[in-house]
This record gives sequence, C-alpha cells and structure tokens, in this order.
Amino acid sequence: MDKKVTVVGAGNVGATAAMRLAEKELADVVLIDILEGVPAGKALDLAEAAPIEKHDSKILGVTNDYTQARDSDIVIITAGVPRRPGMSRDDLLSTNMGIIRDVTREVASVAPNSILIIVSNPLDAMCYVALKTSGFPKNRVMGMAGVLDSARFRAFIAMELNVSVENTHAFVLGGHGDTMVPLPRYSTVAGIPITELLSPERIDALVERTRNGGAEIVGLLKTGSAYYAPASAAVEMAEAILKDKKKILPCAAYLEGEYGIDGLFVGVPVKLGSAGIEEIIQIKLTDEEKAALENSASAVRKLVKDMERLGL
Repeated sequence: MDKKVTVVGAGNVGATAAMRLAEKELADVVLIDILEGVPAGKALDLAEAAPIEKHDSKILGVTNDYTQARDSDIVIITAGVPRRPGMSRDDLLSTNMGIIRDVTREVASVAPNSILIIVSNPLDAMCYVALKTSGFPKNRVMGMAGVLDSARFRAFIAMELNVSVENTHAFVLGGHGDTMVPLPRYSTVAGIPITELLSPERIDALVERTRNGGAEIVGLLKTGSAYYAPASAAVEMAEAILKDKKKILPCAAYLEGEYGIDGLFVGVPVKLGSAGIEEIIQIKLTDEEKAALENSASAVRKLVKDMERLGL
C-alpha cells in the first residue's frame, strides 16, 4: 500500500476500524494502544485473516510506540474512557481531554501532515482539543459523528418503509448527542423526501430514535457501547479522503461564522477530499431548524467553556 492510516485505541471501535480499512485495501494500518500486547495481538489476528479475506494490507500493532505512526496520511483517534459509576461529568471531560491532548501531541510530532479524524467522546469537544493541541489547520481536524448519526437515521427510515438502505439519504447536523438536529426535509428515499412518505408522528418517532441511537445500543448491550457503525463511519470518511472523492458527508467541522456559529466544532455537511475538509456546505434552514442547530451549538459551547475551566 502507498497509504498509511494509524488508529489510536485498539478497543472495539479502533480494532473494527482497522479491520475495515485493511479489508477494503485502503491503506496499511498501524494500531496503537496503551495496553501491552493488545494492539499486537489484534493486529496479528487481523493479519491471519487476510488470506481468507483476500487483501494485502499490512497491519502492525504496537504499545505506545508513536514512531510507527510516522508519515501517516490519516490518524483516527478512538482513545478515551467511558463514563463509569461514580464518575462526574467533569471527571469524564477532564480525563478524556488529557488523553486526547497527549495522543494529539504524539501524533503531531511524527505525522505533522496527517489528517485527524476524532471518534472519542464527547466528540465535538475532543475535536476542539485536537485542533488546539496539534496546531493543524482546521481542514485537517474533523469529527466522525455526523456520518454515524445520519447512518442511523437512514437505517431507521429503511426499516420503517421496508426499502433498501441504498435508497435512503439523510442529514443530521449539530453536536453529537441528544441535541443533534436530524433534518427530515433533506432526508429522502430514492429522491423522494420522507415528509411525503411518512406522517409527522412517524417522522418524529424516527428523529427521536436517531437522537437516542447510541443509548439504545448501550441499553441492550448492558456492558459496552456501539462499535460496528462508528467504525464504519470513520472508515467512510477516511476512504473519501484517501481516494480524493470530494464526497459530501456530515462531519464535525470547525466553524468560523458558517451557520452563524463561530469557534466551535459542530456537525455540518462538508466536502471531503485529499486535503481533508475542502468545503463547508451551507444549506438553507428554516427558523425552527436554525434554532435547533443553535441550541445544539450552545451545548457544545458549554463543554468548551468547561474544558477551559478545567485547564485546557
């Protein structure tokens, strides 16, 4: 392979992303984690699957050896901890802020021309940490969530109408969480807006299920969270960049006045190509949609202010 992608964090999301990258033959993959032996073991397991899956991507797993990430084209960061019993929101924010800051410093030192795709939560806030720590231009730092949230919306639309997921298109804007803004007017089945196919009540139900998509999976799994769809979302973004597709996808991007939002990462449609975010696409919103997006941005703004209070 002439491309290289490093995945930081060898948990379920990171390991699944490494698998999808390799099986699509998008790049050689380096898997990094703090746990001794875990990234090496998962990388070896994936390498042993290669003859069956018929790909020749090289996969290397290492413990805290960022020299192996040197000259990566893309770095996907999934590192971080989930909120545990007894852990306050500030505790979670402070812990993951420190992890992302440390990881980003390491990455920036060995792969200064890379593009960062952040998966770690709280996502929009962690993108902000990565941007400020790396010193990278804003087009080379982005967050994954919009692709994931839109995919969930598409899946629920397909289930509701009993149609192929390939016929569905959806946009979800805003921060990654319960303030996200699914846009039914811009969500279609074979080009037909879902507002013409479903009642307002059913659309509202699908929107609410999309907002709670991650929590629904956590509730079912009991001890863990989603990882197949998040990994696929990150890899779709990586593929658009590696292949210079100029693909329009909803991603967490750093806004400087677009949509009336300044100095925050918020999910909006962007054009992804070899330079990263090559254009932020501004679509017309109704007053209600604008208010919902501003409400979502306010939630992200509060997280950023909390991080600054905690010492960002």
